[in-house]
Amino acid sequence: MPGFADILGQEAIKEHFTKAIAFHKVSHAYILTGEKGMGKKSLANAFALSLLCEKGGTEPCLECHSCRQVLSGNHPDLIYVTHEKPASIGVEDVRSQINDTMAVRPYNGGYKIYIVDEAEKMTVQAQNALLKTIEEPPAYGVILLLTSNEDAFLSTILSRCVQLKLKPLKDSVVKTYLEETMGVKEQDADVYTAFARGNLGKAIHLASSEDFKLMHSEMLYLLNHLKEMDIADILNFIRKLREEEIDLYECLDFMQLWYRDVLMFKVTKDVNLLIFKDQYTAINEISKNSGYDGLENILAAVDKARVRLNANVNTELVLELMLLVMKEN
Repeated sequence: MPGFADILGQEAIKEHFTKAIAFHKVSHAYILTGEKGMGKKSLANAFALSLLCEKGGTEPCLECHSCRQVLSGNHPDLIYVTHEKPASIGVEDVRSQINDTMAVRPYNGGYKIYIVDEAEKMTVQAQNALLKTIEEPPAYGVILLLTSNEDAFLSTILSRCVQLKLKPLKDSVVKTYLEETMGVKEQDADVYTAFARGNLGKAIHLASSEDFKLMHSEMLYLLNHLKEMDIADILNFIRKLREEEIDLYECLDFMQLWYRDVLMFKVTKDVNLLIFKDQYTAINEISKNSGYDGLENILAAVDKARVRLNANVNTELVLELMLLVMKEN
């Protein structure tokens, strides 16, 4: 559990929190919004650690009794709200863990902090129960709602919380982290970075995911051999994807990045701009044999396939139609 200094990016949010601590202007309720893996928990934990630290600075000392309690998961004034049902946080969860305990003064600090992860799962009743506490909190109470979807909150909750949105990191930051901290090879780091779209947690997950490596190799085989495959080969390949339970949305993302490379190379002839640099020969070949119209048709077909999969159209049919467009163009 790091302090603010150990968190990559998110400078605006880190500055907001450190100023709030320095000027004793800590709000009673915050909403941190960002997709899974972007660092909401790290920011919330760093804020809690700093608020509870006995040294009283904007960065936690990590050595005082209070910091050690937080780091070991045993600080009585830092409460992580849990829920029995995986899909929802109910009114009882909020009442028993927040409302009923908020009146008890902090044991050994100036703050009592509640962190609610996946807060978008709160039912309407749970949000209404929480609203009472947010409207009249004790001076020491701080609630941090972490969410990937702030639209799930009642407007009354939104209007009473300080809303902080996490921003994607620069690709160069993610790539450098993968190469220097995790020892990932450059060509692999390029692919993970492109897929992660500024989400460091996602990039780290991809770098250690066997499922992703399997999808990667299957897609490379397909895209290198699609031109000579007949209908039977294509149908067998689709069946294989289904049997191996490969994430079809990741396949579509992969194809989009691949054909983006083809288009980029067709326009610039610059290998350095490619994500799949090690696939230069195949990409060069496709860029020579496909016209701009054809490549646009392919990218449109990938988009259409994504829409159809979301609408639960027959999966085999969706993939077959898309791959035939790719083969023809």
